[in-house]
Amino acid sequence: MSRRIALSVAAGVVVLGGAGAFAFAYAGDQPPALAHSTARYTAPDSGRDGSLTFTTEVTASSGVKSLKVLAWPANSSFAKKGLTAKDMASAESATCKPGGDDTVRCTYTTKVSGAEAASSPHGSWHVAVLATAKDGRTTLDTKAADFKVN
Repeated sequence: MSRRIALSVAAGVVVLGGAGAFAFAYAGDQPPALAHSTARYTAPDSGRDGSLTFTTEVTASSGVKSLKVLAWPANSSFAKKGLTAKDMASAESATCKPGGDDTVRCTYTTKVSGAEAASSPHGSWHVAVLATAKDGRTTLDTKAADFKVN
């Protein structure tokens, strides 16, 4: 009887160990993950420029190589055809700083002049981001955050 119990325990340890190793290996293959994404738009006022600031946290087990950011109006052609990673190739890069284990906090800020605001579509806008890990894996979030232009 004790031999059966010992074999059962040994088999259980092998199965659990294999499952743990698989989970650990799989976790290392995950694409970058985004969290806590926010966008803040401030309209130009009284001759002063406005701004758009986007922040997010990006986690990637191999480390984060880059984060591209693109603001786009909800009623643009991207809403119909969809935004792709290829569309993000010429987008501007955010500045990223270490935020903990495998995590960086990225910020993108741009000025908005009165002329730019006047010629921009009013209404809902989205912020799209393309996160690239050091191992080459990518995550595209076409609506990482939203803001309104009035």
